[in-house]
Amino acid sequence: MSENQEIIQQLVNFRNERDWEQFHNPKDLALALSIESSELLELFLWKKPEDANVEKIKEELADVFAYAFLLADKYQLDVKEIVLEKIQQNAQKYPVDKSKGNAKKYNEL
Repeated sequence: MSENQEIIQQLVNFRNERDWEQFHNPKDLALALSIESSELLELFLWKKPEDANVEKIKEELADVFAYAFLLADKYQLDVKEIVLEKIQQNAQKYPVDKSKGNAKKYNEL
């Protein structure tokens, strides 16, 4: 079992023990992911990045990961596979010679 699968299994076990699967449809998982992402962003609001509370960042980031993993599980997506595919897609959209040190979007390079 991969590390990702182990994490997902732990999340699913936690959810199932509480009979929460009924609430974990893809739409609501995506909404929860967005809300938790906003809570993560809030930790940085009106602060310098170095002034954000790292312990609270860990908590909110864990929530973001949890909902992302559960959403991937709903669609039977392999997290490692889809992230590696996306890196390859981005490598083609953002070739090193055009994008190194540059924050422009691929269609502006």
